[in-house]
Amino acid sequence: MPSRRPPDPFPGAAIAQQVRQRGIHDPRLLEILARLSRRQFLPPDERRHALDDRAIPIGHEQTISQPYMVAVMTQGLALSGTERVLEIGTGSGYQTAVLSHLASEVFTIERLAELSLRARSILDGLGRTNIRYLIGDGTLGWPAEAPFDRILVTAGAPGFPSTLFEQLIEGGLLVAPVGDEFSQELTIIRKQSGRPEIHSIMGCRFVKLIGAEGWADQGRGGPLPPSLPV
Repeated sequence: MPSRRPPDPFPGAAIAQQVRQRGIHDPRLLEILARLSRRQFLPPDERRHALDDRAIPIGHEQTISQPYMVAVMTQGLALSGTERVLEIGTGSGYQTAVLSHLASEVFTIERLAELSLRARSILDGLGRTNIRYLIGDGTLGWPAEAPFDRILVTAGAPGFPSTLFEQLIEGGLLVAPVGDEFSQELTIIRKQSGRPEIHSIMGCRFVKLIGAEGWADQGRGGPLPPSLPV
């Protein structure tokens, strides 16, 4: 019998090359993107598009972000490896996986239980043990675990995320797309002397950030469930 081919140690090499050519320079980030398979975070019927540099549907009207956008947002967090990071919007778990390799601890919140549980199953299978999960309203953050060194919002916020900003340490960074439902500006917010220093990176378009301090959920027409650890 022919021997089985060993797993490719760099299934994301093409993604790393794509984002490097577009200006991503953080060597730790590029290595993780090369070593991480985006394919396993996608629904089976979308896996053939794993190396495409675009957002891809994952169900529930949500998407896995474009690899370049994942790279830009992650690089904007300026992670050294010691940070406690709050992620708003677990989604597929791909961005969570990237963060878990580059930070000390990741606290990730997802309002859709099915997505949270699916992502956790994948990440547990990858042996990622520095992630904590919460199902609930991400716009309210995770007060019991605050403050955080970094906060990443992976959906479009309609305005300044004040409650999340309050959960940031002095000198910490918050990266979020902010704007209307059709387009946003990817924004880095630093807490300096308790006040926000805001820097716009680029235009972008994300799904809506749903919650008490985000957009109303037109599909459900009711409040989100209480936050539940998983």
